[in-house]
Amino acid sequence: MSSALPPPPPPLTISRRGQAHAITASFLGWTLDAYDFFILVFMVDRLAAVFGVTKSAIIATIFATLALRPVGAILFGLLADRFGRRVPLMSSVIFFSIIEAACGFAPNYAVFLTLRALYGIGMGGEWGVGASLAMEVSPQHSRGIFSGLLQSGYPIGYLLAAVSAGVILPHFPAHLGWRLMFWSGGLPALLAIYIRWHVPESEAWKQHRASTTSAIFRTVHGHWKVFFYLVALMALFNFLSHGSQDLYPDFLKTAHSVPQETVSLLAILYNIGAVVGGVTIGLLSERVERRWGILLALALALLMVPLWAFGRSLAMLAIGSFLMQVGVQGAWGVVPVHLNELAPDSVRGLMPGFAYQMGILIASPVNSIEYHLHQYLGYQWALAVFETTIIVALAIVVSLGS
Repeated sequence: MSSALPPPPPPLTISRRGQAHAITASFLGWTLDAYDFFILVFMVDRLAAVFGVTKSAIIATIFATLALRPVGAILFGLLADRFGRRVPLMSSVIFFSIIEAACGFAPNYAVFLTLRALYGIGMGGEWGVGASLAMEVSPQHSRGIFSGLLQSGYPIGYLLAAVSAGVILPHFPAHLGWRLMFWSGGLPALLAIYIRWHVPESEAWKQHRASTTSAIFRTVHGHWKVFFYLVALMALFNFLSHGSQDLYPDFLKTAHSVPQETVSLLAILYNIGAVVGGVTIGLLSERVERRWGILLALALALLMVPLWAFGRSLAMLAIGSFLMQVGVQGAWGVVPVHLNELAPDSVRGLMPGFAYQMGILIASPVNSIEYHLHQYLGYQWALAVFETTIIVALAIVVSLGS
């Protein structure tokens, strides 16, 4: 599956201001979506105490979120290919924001689990629609850098969640702090107003819009080999990112006895590294093949595994986690443009996002797997062995895609 396939056609009539608004909206949508997702990872122990369940039960709610993301990808992706990018993008943002705020009112674990599953539908819908819009309006010669910028919204959302955790959790009573964290996740709904008034519709979609829903599915079926390659690729990518991020705050507290306030600061630091990696490798992918940018980033991540997992001091952990995320999110920085270049024109709203979310469905047990492994190998070896295996496997699959 070559990354040398022709890129999406450039927009015809969208102004520079319209391009800027569309890219900004897509970036903010993914940033705020990630913020809402990562709020939970800083409160695994606290939520377990609140709902009277084990930490593994709270980790299972992350699985529920990830597992429902393909539903959102299908729903909002089909709408985006049939009716345009703007309204489905607004709808997904409003949906996940309302569900996130509702999590703060959950009276018990069963309701909380249900809400986290529903949240996954909104989260799954946003990326595919936002990525297709951003790549379709981006100038052809700059799609790599805008791809890295778009994907950097994910670690920036993680960074903002770390800031919220550092500000809210230590300064509010336990019974209120976790609710405030989730209530803050309702604010992204305001982004829909910006999209409504400032974001133009994609000209590429107007050119290549599918006439019927069945036509969309026929096009995907006609490119089934590309689709299944992308699903395998995205499964490994999601094992890589979620395996290196989701449990890391709990890992720092449990395996290295790092206090909550310091965990938040470390999370801010390594997410700055993630932003640096995403933008840098995205830019590099304009000068070399997309796959070589990914492989270079994976090599850096592999080299950082010992410091990231086994660092003997806070400084070593900080350096290891910073450079680990430069590598992990550097590889991810190429993903939006890579998937959109491989997808046929008329299904760019559905196919990249659906492949992404089917990959996350396969990878959805990642946190439960790592947490289970830590009971036998210890937290450090569990994370190190798991991520090393995934990095090597991903490098092989990327290489085969040439």
